[in-house]
Amino acid sequence: MPKIIALVLGGLALVMALVAGLYRWPLPRRGLRVALPPQFDFDTAIRTAEAVIAAEAADPAVGPESRSRLLSHGRRTGRVVLLLHGYTLAPEQYDGLAEEFFDSGYNVWIPRAPHHGTVDKRAHHRVEADELATYAVQALAVAAALGDEVGVVGISGGAVLAAWLAQVPGDVVRRLLLLSPFFGPDPRQAPAFAVRPLITLYGRRLLPDRVTSRGYSLSAVTQYLTIARSLPKPPRRTGLRSVAVAISPLDGVVDLAAAVTVPRRIADANAIPLQVCTLPAALGVGHNILNLAALDDQGAELRRRYVALYEGGSTPTPGLTRVARVDS
Repeated sequence: MPKIIALVLGGLALVMALVAGLYRWPLPRRGLRVALPPQFDFDTAIRTAEAVIAAEAADPAVGPESRSRLLSHGRRTGRVVLLLHGYTLAPEQYDGLAEEFFDSGYNVWIPRAPHHGTVDKRAHHRVEADELATYAVQALAVAAALGDEVGVVGISGGAVLAAWLAQVPGDVVRRLLLLSPFFGPDPRQAPAFAVRPLITLYGRRLLPDRVTSRGYSLSAVTQYLTIARSLPKPPRRTGLRSVAVAISPLDGVVDLAAAVTVPRRIADANAIPLQVCTLPAALGVGHNILNLAALDDQGAELRRRYVALYEGGSTPTPGLTRVARVDS
């Protein structure tokens, strides 16, 4: 019996040592390897975007419905928005909202993320944090040349990239809207204390990948969490004019507290209020709060609400959304 007890205690000590080691293992905060692209003029930006779209059209691995999209008025406009889609999805996720922005006078750029929108539905498992960051800064370089005031909208993992663009590469982004931002997993799926070991083990691909019931690769998901952990602490003052977040109480993917706390800190650093829109549970919308096809007129109204949030508006839509203005 003493030998068994000693073996058990030794095993527990080994597990505790391994866990402690994972917490001490440094996570990259500012070490993403990103080469900033050159500044474009309008014509060069249009040609660059069209070349991306043409290359995707010629690539049989990219689904026709999932190619990057450019909605241009044919000239440099006063306002331009960059739309970054979520993990496992593709630019068509923004079809309705992109048209809403375009009809409001915006030039709109919706680039496809690396390994997404392909006929191989597991290709996104291979995505890496560095290439996501490179994709984001290259997309911003195109968007910045399409209009005077540049803003970014991101959903889920794309919202992590949007927040990163507003904080890290430069002071270009003026408006920021985060939809169901994935700054951390729902605590019911992975408690906060487990996030760092997950990033270490799966983000660094020390363990074989695992795929969740939603089709999420842990190795890929932790790439987005790595970028989230690289956001400056405390946040930087960058000249943002508006910051907003929209969430659903039915979201079982993201940490809803972090989804509000992180953008609130960014807003505070820029001395501006944070707009928080919480969708009513009665709408039945979960994590993908752009999936509004079943809502008909309410979906169209909600897309208009998202544009208003992006622009800094705080007037609620009766019976549809609950909007809180959180001052610094």
